[in-house]
Amino acid sequence: MKLHELKYNEGSIKSSKRKGRGASSGNGKTAGRGQKGQNSRSGGGVRPGFEGGQNPLFRRVPKRGFNNYNFQTKYAVINVGDLNKFEDGATVTPELLKEMGLVKKQLDGIKVLGNGDLNKKLTVKATIFSKSAKEKIERTGGKAEVI
Repeated sequence: MKLHELKYNEGSIKSSKRKGRGASSGNGKTAGRGQKGQNSRSGGGVRPGFEGGQNPLFRRVPKRGFNNYNFQTKYAVINVGDLNKFEDGATVTPELLKEMGLVKKQLDGIKVLGNGDLNKKLTVKATIFSKSAKEKIERTGGKAEVI
């Protein structure tokens, strides 16, 4: 048996029930939606968690504890492979990265990740380096300086 000879078992595939196609189908006219009301209309229905106007559960339950979302440090990320755009022996700073369009905003600092290969000897200044990024920069004879 080969892949192109594979077939589904007899009767294992049923065609889907087509709604609103005549009275004899069993799902014609209102197509199983009943008569009037919000759910019978197109685009009708309510959002998940809606309880008919009663204060929903997610609003009734007290919110407790600390959430770090507003205070977390967000880094602008750049990969080692993107640093090949600079000339050999250049010093890469956050300002230079922004000027060249490799980073849109500096956010809370710049993080250099180790994706890609580096072929040039560079001095890279950033807030934080991943272990693999630091290794790749130093393997080519460059320096990874933490600001």
